[in-house]
Amino acid sequence: MGLDKKDKAFALSKITYVDYTHIEIDRALLNFFPRLKFDGYPGRVRSSSTILTIDKFLEDFLEEENQDKFVGFAAHQDIVYKWLETDLLDLVNRGKSNQAVVSPRPLHGNAYKYRNTKHAKDHGSSEQIYWMIYHARKGLGQATRDALKDFIFAGLDQQTDRILLSDQRIDVETQAILHFDKQVKKDAEDRSKEPERYSPLCIGQADLLADDILRLLTYESYMPRSVLVDYLKTLLSFHLGLYHLRLMKLLPALVKRRGNDPTCERCPVKPRTSSPHGDCPHRIGLLVDMGDPTNPHMTELARHSADAHYRRIPGYIEAHLITKKLDEMAEYLKTRNKLSPAGNYFSVGEVLQLLHPSNNKEREDYFKTRLTPLIERYQQGGTDSSIPPEVQRIINMSLGEFDTYIEILVALRGSFHREAIIKCLDAFLLKNSASGLLRQSRAKGSPRWFALGSRLLEVLLQIAVLEPNGTSFVTREIRVDELLIFLRDRYGLYIDRLPPGDGFGQPSIVDQQALRKNVTAFKTRLREIGFFQDLSDAYVTQTVTPRYTINTENPRGNK
Repeated sequence: MGLDKKDKAFALSKITYVDYTHIEIDRALLNFFPRLKFDGYPGRVRSSSTILTIDKFLEDFLEEENQDKFVGFAAHQDIVYKWLETDLLDLVNRGKSNQAVVSPRPLHGNAYKYRNTKHAKDHGSSEQIYWMIYHARKGLGQATRDALKDFIFAGLDQQTDRILLSDQRIDVETQAILHFDKQVKKDAEDRSKEPERYSPLCIGQADLLADDILRLLTYESYMPRSVLVDYLKTLLSFHLGLYHLRLMKLLPALVKRRGNDPTCERCPVKPRTSSPHGDCPHRIGLLVDMGDPTNPHMTELARHSADAHYRRIPGYIEAHLITKKLDEMAEYLKTRNKLSPAGNYFSVGEVLQLLHPSNNKEREDYFKTRLTPLIERYQQGGTDSSIPPEVQRIINMSLGEFDTYIEILVALRGSFHREAIIKCLDAFLLKNSASGLLRQSRAKGSPRWFALGSRLLEVLLQIAVLEPNGTSFVTREIRVDELLIFLRDRYGLYIDRLPPGDGFGQPSIVDQQALRKNVTAFKTRLREIGFFQDLSDAYVTQTVTPRYTINTENPRGNK
């Protein structure tokens, strides 16, 4: 038998709410909507039928009461069906015999009401997003949630849930989603379980996420809603990826310290300063390839960068297991009145203090009660031969009870968790998409490399050209060298130089040549997406121009 359910337990929301597996960002956004609406609680919806299909959504458009709102739909049912299938609805197994509806695309906050829950699982990612925003400091969390509610639930009276047809922000897709009322009989928050409300382990990344969302929503009044929602999905996925890449570096460092890092306790991250991360020792650097096919050495450097980050996964898994099992120990000691948290729960820092030598006896005694039954379950056959060789080798090393227990878990479950984490990171970094930060060829086992997709670059540019102006933002032109600094200092995206640490040393001459060509490819990409104009080779005349103009006299912006 070996490991039981308690031994295999890995998830710890104090580290991340995410259950590592492949995650679709559309599902994350969809399940984020009710949490936003109900202040952290998930939504509970009672539908008129158990399974929602394309035909059922089509029926709503064909109702007589909706004929004046959707003129001509009844006369062109085949076209409307295809529109639903290809544009308005999110599907699983698209184009296959087992194709099924997940929900309407998350273009409006009401979309979550019309979901087939079986296909709409987000594996904790919506909780991670919500509580990162919620805990953002200095008022950013509340401001971001208020702004998101106003945007996401546009066209609805948030008190009565009634449709406000006078709202000019309602487009065709939003109207369609708002008129799917017959699919839902009841909508309320699910209070069967209280949210855990843990603060993110890296609060600085939460601050950056909240500030970026506020910046992006500055464009609401003139950017098409569907485009802005797509930008928002890209941004959320990007930040989830950065957050978890940072965890791979941060958590093992905290385990090594046996507690909190004093720098983290006074987190130096300030999103609206020229050096957002301050003196944070846990910042990460990603070397990004801009896709010049004549610059293969740059691709190799970007592969080395990705490899350096993905190689942290085994160390992270061990640190995660240590923290998880010590958390279980802390909760046990709490029931015995031997340990109490400083607040409402044991923080990661408090849990890791159980690694201090002063707790050796208590720790060894507890994990002896976990290790002994584990070995006995293997020996139920009556001979030592039933113990797996890798477990027997660890036992023969004569480590302490705690170290032996953790090493056995890593040996037996490490590969499983590694594969799951890789799938999750690939999904958050939107691998091989225009909105992504990661590339990998189709060949099995081929290496990954960091590459900045055009859609993601466009989103980051829209944020980069904004600067704070009181309680709002205004646009400005920025030089290319300023943009490179912005991407490097705010997100850890390195284009023109090697990241300090994170797998790199001093650049060679060949490295420097590749980096110069990478900057040229970066400018070419800027030109292709319409943000760049260069009047000469001088940096001072090479500027990134905002697509929309927002200033104090024109707060709603002009194209």
